This record gives sequence, structure tokens and C-alpha cells, in this order.
Amino acid sequence: MASPVRSNRPMGFVRETLDPFLFCVHHLDLYPEGNDLMGPDEPLIGRHIGSDFDEANEWKMYHGRRVPGFPAHPHRGFETITVVLDGLVDHFDSGGSTGRYGFGDVQWMTAGSGLMHSEMFPLVNSDKPNRLDLFQIWINLPSKDKMAKPGYEMIWAEQVPRVTQDGASVRIVAGQWFDTKAPAPPSASWAYNPENEVGLFIINIDQGGSVELPIGSSEVNRMLYHIDGHEALVDGQTLKAKHGMELRADVATTLSAPDADVRVLVLQGRPIKEPVVQHGPFVMNTRDEIYQAFSDYQRTEFGGWSWGASDIVHPREQKRFAKMGDGRLETPTSE
Repeated sequence: MASPVRSNRPMGFVRETLDPFLFCVHHLDLYPEGNDLMGPDEPLIGRHIGSDFDEANEWKMYHGRRVPGFPAHPHRGFETITVVLDGLVDHFDSGGSTGRYGFGDVQWMTAGSGLMHSEMFPLVNSDKPNRLDLFQIWINLPSKDKMAKPGYEMIWAEQVPRVTQDGASVRIVAGQWFDTKAPAPPSASWAYNPENEVGLFIINIDQGGSVELPIGSSEVNRMLYHIDGHEALVDGQTLKAKHGMELRADVATTLSAPDADVRVLVLQGRPIKEPVVQHGPFVMNTRDEIYQAFSDYQRTEFGGWSWGASDIVHPREQKRFAKMGDGRLETPTSE
């Protein structure tokens, strides 16, 4: 029988991806108690404030100067999927939308024709640590949808399906895991059409447990990433810490954790098979379209920034919510 493993290689902080995905990163930060500004209640001396990505530290400021996170910045031509398992994210954008989400929530943002947004990590706990555990994944848009209307949708934690089997738990953020389907993504997304077989699965396997991946089409690109915990076995091959495997989607694949608990991420989907030209926050099909993106941003700022500070956060006591640019208000059922 053919092995499902096509490659097995080390991954950096930004993990390599396959078409239709563009970018994948896991943020795990053990932030201390928050100060009055909801930043870390610890000295920032010695950090590269404004560009702090030091993996040797237990927590990072990223591009934040007072509060960790990513102050206002633009995107065009793709989508971001942000899965926050622990901690909170405060969102503001140039379309007039805002919100706070976390603790299992998923934000699916279509940058489309252009959007500025900020993603800050408020440290709301002043009396205990503020652990942050999140994934951000970029998925490409096909050329016909690159200039789609920008916006975002929330998939609250209560809406994200989870299945358990044989000592394993699977969080189904996108796609279908056997008979269990995730909520539909935005209509412009490559993931919206089930025929594209886009899947985003977060799998926790207990020591001694195992799980079998659903079989997909031979055209589907599938990547498996070690996230944390001990080594895993993938049909007899070892998946080490900070490694990733490219898998055949059309071959039965079993993951197991013989020695200790492990957590992995699976990204899969049919490739878009179009040229990709990326420059920073813009992903288009041609160099001329990238030039146009910069020109449009310099001219319009994709709607402008009406929120004042680029690193604005909500008040400490604010609960999880989403307010859309058209005034619609959404809250999870548990709030």
C-alpha cells in the first residue's frame, strides 16, 4: 500500500503552506498580568518594541508598543482565518466593523478589494496571567473574487463542531470531517464550494490514542503540522516537534500518539492553480495588480481609519461581540 507521506521536514515560525493556502502561524504566548493599559505588567526593556518576534521569549509584543498585537495595517486579495483557542483579540477595521472574540471563536475575514484592520491582544486579567493561543491562516482568493467586497464573519465557539473518537478530539473549523460539517465560510471564499474540499482541522490526541483522517480526492493538497506536545506517528513515520508533513489526501492515514499527548493542525484543499504575486499584505495575480494595490491604498487607505489610535482596544470589561459596518450586532449565545 502506498504511503500517505510525501514529505516530512522542519518548519519555521511561519509554516510553509500549499495552494490554496498562503500563510500559517501559531501564536502561543504566556503573557503575564495586564497593566492599566492592558499591556504586560512587566518591563519591556531589551525588547524590539514594534517588531518583537523573539521565539526565545515566552511572550512577544509583535508590532505592538503598549498592547501586544498588530496595529492597523492593510490587506487585499485574500482571506484571513483567525482561530483563538485561549485569550482575546480586539478587532477594528476601515469598513467600520469592530469586535472582541476569543476562547474558541473563529473570525473569517475577506480582505477582497482592500481593508485595513487591527488585531490587538488585550491583557484583560490584572490578577492572573493572560495566556494566548491562536492560529492565523491566510487562504487565497481566485482571480474572479480578489476584488470581492471586504468584510468578515464570526463563527462563535459554540458553533464550531467537535468530534471525539479513540482518545482524540477534532475541532472542525472548516470543511467536513466524515459526517460532521463546519459552518459555511463567506460566499466569496474558495472554501465556500464543498467541491474544493477545503478543510481546517485542529486535532488533539491523548497518549495512546489515534485518529484516522477522512479520505479526499487525489487533487487535494494536504499539510499536517506538529503544533505542540510529544512526537506523533503518521502511518509509522515520526512527526517531530516543529515539523510538517505533506500528505496524500486519497490514501488512508492514521495519526497516533504512543508516548504522550500531541496537537496537530491539518490544512487541505484543491489548489486554485493561478499565478500568485505577493508583496507584504497584498496577494494578487500579476505585478501590475500589486502596483495598483499600493496606489489604491495610498490614495484611499481602503476607506480610511476612523478609530483614532492604530492600536485601539476595547474596555477591559467588554464581553465578546461583533459589530458590523452596517450596524448589525452579534454576540455568542454564552455572553
